[in-house]
Amino acid sequence: MSTAILTGAPVAGSSLEDDLRSLGFAVRTATEAAGVTAELAAVPAHERVALVDPRFVGHVHALRLALTDPRFPAATVRGALTVQAEARTALTRAVTAAAATARTPGNGGGAPTAAPGVATAPTAAAPGEATDGASPDRAAAVGVHADAMAAHRSATQAGEPVGAGHAADGLVAPSRSVAPAGVAATHGAADAHSWVDDIAVALDADGVAPHRPELGVLVAAVPVDDAARAAARDAVDAVDDERVRLRSAVKSRDGFFTTFCISPYSRYIARWCARRGLTPNHVTTASLLTALIAAACAATGTRPGFVAAGVLLIASFVLDCTDGQLARYSLQYSTLGAWLDATFDRAKEYAYYAGLALGAARADGDDVWALALGAMVLQTCRHVVDFAFNEANHDATGNTSPTAALSGRLDSVGWTVWVRRMIVLPIGERWAMIAVLTAFTTPRITFYALLVGCALAACYTTAGRVLRSLTRRAERTDRAAGALAELVDSGPLAELVVKAAPRGTSSYLAPLSAALGTAVVLVGAAAAGFGSWVPVGCAVLYAVLAGVAVAAPLKGPLDWLVPPLFRAAEYGTILILAACSEVNGALPAAFGLVAAVAYHHYDTVYRIRGGTGAPPHRLVRAIGGHEGRTVVVTAAAALLHHQNQGFTIALTALAAVLALAVLIESIRFWVSTGAPAVHDESGEPA
Repeated sequence: MSTAILTGAPVAGSSLEDDLRSLGFAVRTATEAAGVTAELAAVPAHERVALVDPRFVGHVHALRLALTDPRFPAATVRGALTVQAEARTALTRAVTAAAATARTPGNGGGAPTAAPGVATAPTAAAPGEATDGASPDRAAAVGVHADAMAAHRSATQAGEPVGAGHAADGLVAPSRSVAPAGVAATHGAADAHSWVDDIAVALDADGVAPHRPELGVLVAAVPVDDAARAAARDAVDAVDDERVRLRSAVKSRDGFFTTFCISPYSRYIARWCARRGLTPNHVTTASLLTALIAAACAATGTRPGFVAAGVLLIASFVLDCTDGQLARYSLQYSTLGAWLDATFDRAKEYAYYAGLALGAARADGDDVWALALGAMVLQTCRHVVDFAFNEANHDATGNTSPTAALSGRLDSVGWTVWVRRMIVLPIGERWAMIAVLTAFTTPRITFYALLVGCALAACYTTAGRVLRSLTRRAERTDRAAGALAELVDSGPLAELVVKAAPRGTSSYLAPLSAALGTAVVLVGAAAAGFGSWVPVGCAVLYAVLAGVAVAAPLKGPLDWLVPPLFRAAEYGTILILAACSEVNGALPAAFGLVAAVAYHHYDTVYRIRGGTGAPPHRLVRAIGGHEGRTVVVTAAAALLHHQNQGFTIALTALAAVLALAVLIESIRFWVSTGAPAVHDESGEPA
């Protein structure tokens, strides 16, 4: 149970208490600083607590965004503040600091009450900006907090009322926009000074920066008098916050198919689910089950089965969109949901590929397992390119280039935005294409179209990112270099080379070594064929070059290419050897092996996104690293080529061992209390 503490007596006729209770808060009232401190102490340390100015006027959804989002240790809007357990100690210090400031001569004098001195509404700092007067010193004492309060008040007393800016869609504005312009414009200095806002500033000064949600057209105000209160109520009544809530449940950036063919109605499915107590995890699981049924229908190899598979695949995608919209609609973010969301999309798509391959074999004996595995390899490598590039550049300094500027100019031309989003074949367009082709053509044609489309998309995105990397002057951070090293997934063999290799740096040594190693092992496997020891020697050379590539920190302009090159080398080697073996069952076994390894790599990506780093090093060493697994697979092909089904059994056993080890560790991590609630809000196509 969460607790909301009103910092004064409720205003007559206000629905604030009922609004807070509707959000799941137990409401208490404290009239002085000492009372607030006592009420805070009475709330169990593991519970969320909120401080709310009793004069607050605003939309319920504004309070929901500020007070119930589980992703942030602290959050605030005008007149309301919340903290979770990890920030409770900082909140206690901030309350003490704000109370001391309120007693300082010139600041209204006396202990803070429900209606301290009047001042113009302060401008809330946008994420990443410094709040006026806030000190970055995390060790600041109460006196530093007092200085921050005084500076904050000086700024707000001279400030102008802040209006709510509107983004392009009319809903999302910078978080500094905390009240519609009409409220402030009607009565000049329409907002009263709020002690709760002082506490938010003190929290910021103490090193706990409260998240300030973007309110857009939503109202969050602390009116100074009855006239201002009436104006604020009129502003609240003028905006349908349920409509805003529905529209904000949809990602601001998404693919064309998702935006215009799915989201217009999936948001209503999300609301229907929320009103019936369903969680995003329920919907995610339903999406997975629907996709698995679709794969089973495709595996029948009949035309009705293919048609049903296409329809069910689209239904699964609708549910896939709905789970994220439900999470945003009801702010139900969880660690388990993060894990499900991070892995089920790939599991659904790859299970469907397997279903198509089985269906083709049953329909007319067509063996398309190599195409199915090729599609999985290509799609996974595309994703690794996206992840590696973003990790290398999202916190780089001096991160500008002519190509980035051109992209920004093209964004102002609406139709080019949609064309560029469709070219990269995001998940919506990709699944729609797969569904239609499944229903009306054959699995082979479906895979041909998928491979061509994904290859073109990969060339487009990778070429653009290479050009951008070569033309920008950016300095990569140690954090980015560490993330790339974790994405590489180096094992014991590469580590031995790192210990022996010189530590000199070169702008392009890492990607060149990775590219050379990838070319050596792939060409060797393809040229020598199944059963030869040449691929084994090439794999050993690949391991040496892999160690050379990571011997120095990955801070070069093209070092983000190293992880996807290694993915292509490992997955491609498995594909080539299985296809060349002509051993019954080798390709399905190779499909399972690549799926298990790909899961490990996706798991690594989402851990890094959550700020917790890669899986434990002991796991990475135990499963051999990318170079170790490549050597093992090539050695198995050379040793077992004379044995009937020997290579297939080896691939199957390796896949089972890897899947078991990776899944046990992954499940242990994602259901633990320390796992991050990672949800993709970037809108980047999947």
